[in-house]
Amino acid sequence: MSDRSRLPNPQQLVPALAEVGAALFKAVGNGAIPRSTISLIQLRAGQIVGSTYLTALHTGNLRAAGESEDRIAAVATWRDAPSFTEPERAALALTEAVLLPAAHGERVTAELYDAAAKHYDETALATLAMAIGQVNFFVPLALIGKPLPGRPPAEQWTPVPA
Repeated sequence: MSDRSRLPNPQQLVPALAEVGAALFKAVGNGAIPRSTISLIQLRAGQIVGSTYLTALHTGNLRAAGESEDRIAAVATWRDAPSFTEPERAALALTEAVLLPAAHGERVTAELYDAAAKHYDETALATLAMAIGQVNFFVPLALIGKPLPGRPPAEQWTPVPA
C-alpha cells in the first residue's frame, strides 16, 4: 500500500468540484431521508464498488453519527441482519439494484419500486436516487485516484505540484 494517492487533489486540479460536491450534499440533505439512511446506502455503495476509501469514509460517518458497530458491520449482509428497519431495507435494496448488474430484465423492477414507495414519498425517492448518485459521482475519483482512507481531507491526496 502506498502512502500517497495516485492523483493529486482533484479539487485543486478542478476547482468546480467543490461546488458540485457542495450542491450534491445540499440536495441529498434536504431532510426527506434520514441522514443515517443516506450514510447506510453510501456505505453499501462503497462496498459494492470495492472502494476501501469510500467504505472507510462512510463507516466513519456512521460512527460519528452514533451508529452501532453491529449495524455498521451488518451493512454488507443487510438482507439477513435483524437491525435494519423496513425503510432502510428498501433503500439498501434500491442501492443494490442500481449498482449491481441484473441477471435479466430491469434492475429496479416495479415490485422493488412499489416496495420502496410504501416507505418513501416521491421527494424521498428522488432524494434516494440522488444519494446513490452522489456517492457514485465520486466513485471514479476513489477508484482511479485512490485517496488514502482514514486520513483527514488535506492528507488524502498527493499535493498538487507547485
